[in-house]
Amino acid sequence: MTSHKTTQTMKPATAAKKLGVYLEATPAEFQNGVVSRTELNALQSDPPEWLQELRRNGPHPRPVVAAKLGISISGLARGGITDALTTEQIEALKKDSPDWLQLERATQAEVRKEAVRVKEKNAARADQSHGPRS
Repeated sequence: MTSHKTTQTMKPATAAKKLGVYLEATPAEFQNGVVSRTELNALQSDPPEWLQELRRNGPHPRPVVAAKLGISISGLARGGITDALTTEQIEALKKDSPDWLQLERATQAEVRKEAVRVKEKNAARADQSHGPRS
């Protein structure tokens, strides 16, 4: 009995998320179709001009905006940013550096420091538990 290999496909929203682009800014053919794993790999390895342009200038989805600003997605919401932003808008926000952005960056820095502290603590605890027994 032979097994037939089916092509793995995904919704455009999933593919856009994996590509790090804002779905509504992609071409209509992309939004209305399905994307196979092979097509996704091809888009990642050899991005067409529209994908390069979106990655370069946006509009960018919220996870990308948050990463470019150095804050969390929740921090974006607290700052009142709920829509996709272009690279130009992100750069303007960085330049203006409003109070909410400074606060969110400080919060994110604290979160990262705490994550490192916890990781080191867990590593030390693991080292102790694997040490020689007497």
